[in-house]
Amino acid sequence: MAKPFQFKQFSVAQDRCEMKVGTDAVLLGAWSALDHMPNTILDIGSGTGILALIMAQRSTAELIDALEIDSDAYEQCVHNFETSDWGDRLFCYHASLDEFVGEIEDTYDLIISNPPFYTDHFKSRNEARNKARFEDALPFEELLTSVSKLLSVTGQLNVIIPFSEEINFISLAKNVDLYPIRILRVRGQEESPVKRSLISFTFQENKIEVSELTIEITRHHYTHDYINLTKDFYLKL
Repeated sequence: MAKPFQFKQFSVAQDRCEMKVGTDAVLLGAWSALDHMPNTILDIGSGTGILALIMAQRSTAELIDALEIDSDAYEQCVHNFETSDWGDRLFCYHASLDEFVGEIEDTYDLIISNPPFYTDHFKSRNEARNKARFEDALPFEELLTSVSKLLSVTGQLNVIIPFSEEINFISLAKNVDLYPIRILRVRGQEESPVKRSLISFTFQENKIEVSELTIEITRHHYTHDYINLTKDFYLKL
């Protein structure tokens, strides 16, 4: 059984979730800008609920919703919300994105997602893990079309995707009038290739702020930039 992952201000049980706590979610939660003071936040594909919990720690948003289609992950997410200090601000829906878009009339000031993005080549025989990890469980087009309906006029969408998908994702976003304003490209070590892109989108087209982040100097020896970004969450930083 996977042990709960202990952060500085909350704990994440993950024994019923195929996708365990990982660097991607912590990076996205820590990096997402809150300058526009979002009062309503939505985490699409919440899994354990880690992104919503980070948002609850970092923001003053009164309502933080999460959406999860897998029943085991949904129940785990609800548990993690209820055992946190912010249970009164956190709510998880058990539904598909299509169902959710059809039922919700309100919009969100911030939408955040760590979408499944693996391709057919890497599929395993575990259906739940496939659903958690693979893009065909939530195609980028469906995600972006849904976000365009759920995001407030002045809201922001923040995602983390493979760097190899960056150009394609930005092109798809443009089709629904979403434009990048910030991009962070992440590599494991200085000599490693860029692996991830964190991108923030709005409906307003502006100059794009692009930066890079290296996680480690050597194995488990983290860079100052990475420590500064994630130190409010990890116990040992």
